[in-house]
Amino acid sequence: MTGALTGVRRLHDLAAGLTGWRRRGLAAVLGLLAAGALPPLHLVFLLIPAFAGLIWLVASRPRLRGALADGWWFGAGHAAAGTFWISHSLTIDLARHGWLIPIAVLGFAGVLGLFPALAAALLYRLRRAGAAPGGGDALILAGVWTIGEWLRGWLFTGFPWNLMGTVWTFADAMIQPASMFGVFGLSLVTVWAAATPAALVGAGRRPWLASAFAAAFLAGVWGGGLWRLAGAETAFAPGVHLRLVQPNIAQADKWRPGLRASHVTRQIELSLNPKGLNGAPAALQNQDADYVPAPEPTHVIWAETAVPYVLGREPVLLRALSHATPIAGALMTGSLRIEDTPGGPPRVYNSLYVVEASGRVALTYDKHHLVPFGEYVPFQDWLGFLKITQGRGNFTPGPGPRVLEVKGLPPFSPLICYEVIFPHAVLPTAGENVDGPRARWLLNITNDAWFGVSPGPYQHLAAARLRSVEEGLPLVRVANTGISAVIDPWGRTVAALGLGKAGAIDAGLPEPIEARTLFSRVGNALALVLAGLFAALGYLAQRRAETGESPSAA
Repeated sequence: MTGALTGVRRLHDLAAGLTGWRRRGLAAVLGLLAAGALPPLHLVFLLIPAFAGLIWLVASRPRLRGALADGWWFGAGHAAAGTFWISHSLTIDLARHGWLIPIAVLGFAGVLGLFPALAAALLYRLRRAGAAPGGGDALILAGVWTIGEWLRGWLFTGFPWNLMGTVWTFADAMIQPASMFGVFGLSLVTVWAAATPAALVGAGRRPWLASAFAAAFLAGVWGGGLWRLAGAETAFAPGVHLRLVQPNIAQADKWRPGLRASHVTRQIELSLNPKGLNGAPAALQNQDADYVPAPEPTHVIWAETAVPYVLGREPVLLRALSHATPIAGALMTGSLRIEDTPGGPPRVYNSLYVVEASGRVALTYDKHHLVPFGEYVPFQDWLGFLKITQGRGNFTPGPGPRVLEVKGLPPFSPLICYEVIFPHAVLPTAGENVDGPRARWLLNITNDAWFGVSPGPYQHLAAARLRSVEEGLPLVRVANTGISAVIDPWGRTVAALGLGKAGAIDAGLPEPIEARTLFSRVGNALALVLAGLFAALGYLAQRRAETGESPSAA
């Protein structure tokens, strides 16, 4: 043990003694290591050197400005490694947008790096100046990091992507606490546990105590998750049989005038032929339950903008879609919707259409949380050329979350693409369509072809799974490509069709957990209160160490 501690202290001294670009480079590399814990790699052990190293860097700074710099370089490295795949969307029209790739990746990373910079600055202010790192530093960092994640998910329309709690989505048991504290609560515990080894360089008699306690706590979380799942049996809504269609159409081909009709035809064929294209078997999976798919679906679901037309203005196309629509159910598909306005430009929406077998459009839902620079551009008159999707004008946001009631289905809340990443924002709240029934499942249609074969679609799916656990609701996810899935209310994958594959999934619709989860009632408030409590406890631990009261316990 003494030899190991000596080695750790040498690493600390080496890191703390770096200056200039070597120090900045180390901070960026530590952030990159933290990105290795994200989906799809899930190398969670890399969080230990990442966050312990960040504390060592901040603790060795004599001034606040230096701590801000360390946090920013850490955050920029983390963001660049975790979201580099956004560059793929700029290769769809390489001649027009290719020059933006380095600006987008580095600029985006630079903006996201501001939030870890804020966390590092708060850690510097709350810790005892000049003190050796201790367990209190881990508590402070966990609290301020979590508050920073929440701010990132809210400011400037929000971007709660790759929250630290998503690193556990490889293990069903470890994500169960999200039903109480949400993903921000998972982030809080994760950062705290990973950062506690920073205290191994302390001078107390038991510098390993904080790490041992954190390891025991994580083991308790895992055991509690196993206990929750032990009594969780997936039940299915009677009489509901879904067919999820994933056509795997390349984004560069999606809107080509000569190919659009064939894209629709391809999806009609997949909807009618359960063996898929060219005789290949469709993806009929059911890993966690004894459900046998019905030979005939009651409802068919297509992806975001699966119909590359303005569907409401295409009566002939609607009649064609009716051939793929079950008689007693409906076809649900993404498409554009245009609404004329007197004396002004038309409003364009990214919408979900519910089409009945007669060809009638029974319902529509308009996406309300739009993607910056994808579906709208701030200061559009000057920056409109930066928009990467079809057309130069901005999309119009819908009025907000809704609960839809479709013939033959339990009530559900639709979420188009990006909308599923926002914790506690997937269902109507006070003042938002709350007069009707509460949703019993979530429907997420998306088009992850924008991001190719990259970590992006895996990270998107991880966020969607956490929404299921948080709300205690099943989630059905239908993608143009990567990754269509049926998720039960405990976040377990019931059926899935992987990235880059074409086919269909036949599956039942899981039932929700009847008793509402704690998170569904209180939202993110509990995690934020706990984050503040962690930071306060860390501050008090630092002050106790300063007065000489049990420094080893800090």
